[in-house]
Amino acid sequence: MVRMETERLQGHVRQLCVESQGFLGLEPAFVARDWIPAGHRLALPAGMTADQGDRGAICERWLASTTKADNAVGPDDEGLSRISAGGFPDVTLQQAVEAAPEAIMGAVYAGGHRDLGRLAKVFDYGERVPMHIHPPAEEAALVGRNSKDEAYYFLGGAPLGLHPESFFGLHPFVSTAEGQEALVDCLVRWEDDRILSLSRAYLEVAEEGFFVPSGVVHATGTALTFELQEASDTLAMLQAVNAGRLIDKSLLFKDVSSEHRERLGERAILRWIDWDANTDPDLYSTFHVVPRSRAAGPGWSADWILYGSQKFVGTRLRLDPGVSLTWTEPGVYSVFAWTGEGSLGPREVVAGQPGLDELLVCHDAAVTPHEITNTGDQVLELILYFGPDIHTM
Repeated sequence: MVRMETERLQGHVRQLCVESQGFLGLEPAFVARDWIPAGHRLALPAGMTADQGDRGAICERWLASTTKADNAVGPDDEGLSRISAGGFPDVTLQQAVEAAPEAIMGAVYAGGHRDLGRLAKVFDYGERVPMHIHPPAEEAALVGRNSKDEAYYFLGGAPLGLHPESFFGLHPFVSTAEGQEALVDCLVRWEDDRILSLSRAYLEVAEEGFFVPSGVVHATGTALTFELQEASDTLAMLQAVNAGRLIDKSLLFKDVSSEHRERLGERAILRWIDWDANTDPDLYSTFHVVPRSRAAGPGWSADWILYGSQKFVGTRLRLDPGVSLTWTEPGVYSVFAWTGEGSLGPREVVAGQPGLDELLVCHDAAVTPHEITNTGDQVLELILYFGPDIHTM
């Protein structure tokens, strides 16, 4: 029975790819967090409110996601994207990739990659994200997880919110024995936000961003943010109080191995910190990301906006009204429409309309020339994003 169901799903996914010509529409995946309020800038479907009770507030939208949100309270499928198509109930992108990887990723890419390997999100926070850190690969592996390098792009044309500044890294003093004790003391006491005094804040500028490798402490601000990262939802929370609320200390140890927690307690976090990166005296220049031209033509431009790692990369594509161009990519990619309306291959795209503003372009369609057209009266801005080994730069 299980084999029959798997074969049925595999056949259905392949048929979906044929019927859509490889341009799979995706339904929005909204994620709630119980440790931060929402910014109320996401376009939520009719009848859905940001307040989700015990789950917290909807303040993230995950895009083309095959990663489940690691929340203590919430539905089993939270964070997983669904394909916009009938004929088979509740097909998630994760299920589709697992059932027919070659149809979505191409036979060669699927042979070397078990999944799409990246996760994109839109952050809509009403307060700054509390300071936290993502584990480097060796620490993440201890609890069966992936590391989480990530890149931010601050979306243009949206209110920046109350605190449009991000804390990154640590003062060089913190790498000393005395400084490390000061950091650990904040974690042991777990009663305030004093840990922010050990870091620096940088202004979030619209249409710029930052690359944040695993092992670098950070507290992201309230600018509406497009994030591209490794496919992982792992962290250690380092800030006890945020927006006047005490955060459950269990989040400090959420992805710390039980052996390290028992033996090292709060000092286990020191193992996660990349001291050279965190105390880099030119940290801003090292990790600041600005658009870099990829290509351009009459009435259109393409810029790299999410980069810093070979694990993922993202492009901003802009077309003026009435402009059409022929496009190809070297492999499977995903699209999020930020402004305007138009078409991508056979599919209509409309920014701000969940269900029409997001799609995944399968490998065969991506490598075949396809038309992108602005059919509206304002700039069509698309964010194209890719997993590992699709682009190098």
